[in-house]
Amino acid sequence: MNFKLLPVNQEDLAEYKRDMQEAFQNGAAGSTTDLDIEILPEEDINLVLSKKETFAYKAVVDSKMVGGAIVEIDEETKHNHLDFLYVKYGMQSHGVGQAIWKEVEKLYPDTEVWETVTPYFEKRNIHFYVNRCGFHIVEFYNSQHKDPHTPEEMTDEDDFFRFEKKMSPL
Repeated sequence: MNFKLLPVNQEDLAEYKRDMQEAFQNGAAGSTTDLDIEILPEEDINLVLSKKETFAYKAVVDSKMVGGAIVEIDEETKHNHLDFLYVKYGMQSHGVGQAIWKEVEKLYPDTEVWETVTPYFEKRNIHFYVNRCGFHIVEFYNSQHKDPHTPEEMTDEDDFFRFEKKMSPL
């Protein structure tokens, strides 16, 4: 596999967002009955991309965009956040997600802790982060234990696992 992880440029942005939304929507299709809702609105992607400490990357195999990741980097604390990682719909189970994550880790070798979240119903994501990438589940956000950063309008069905990966010093 001729794999590269490259910064997203302006010309890629529309396709990048569309592919990410499709991947998230199809990922949820097997797990939820309420598909009348948009799983990842473009406004959510734009909000994350608007932060100055955020970096977006596209995964390219043989000149085709096959996925990507958006990360928030805190140079001071070295506690970084994976906001989104996606594999283009139809490209799952070919090692793309794991290749994306390995390259992200290489890009930020000073990271002490990576953090991410995923909905409780996304079994495939939970497997990926725990068994493939080495994250550990450290918290479960639900109606009895709300994420302090989650907007009030989220419902009781918006339960999430928070993951961390503590990096070994080089």
